[in-house]
Amino acid sequence: MELAAFQLHIAQRYGATDCARGASKTFVWFAEEFGELAHAIAKHDAGEPEQENLDEEFADCLAWLCTLANICNVDLERAVASKYLKDGGPKGTK
Repeated sequence: MELAAFQLHIAQRYGATDCARGASKTFVWFAEEFGELAHAIAKHDAGEPEQENLDEEFADCLAWLCTLANICNVDLERAVASKYLKDGGPKGTK
């Protein structure tokens, strides 16, 4: 599945509720999911692999990021292509 298709799926399934909640409150939900991902990564690093939980938390973070992008009218596929795929992407290290 392409990123644009997933973002559209999130908009179609959750868009009305997400827009009613607004960006600021949605960001709080995203932050909570981000914290759950951090916890899952810490467990992974500690040698307690829970791959299913790790997969779920990554998926949740991506879904909430798409939600925020939808509320803020950001086309994630375009934004990613513009920043990371054009002219070799940003310089520096990550």
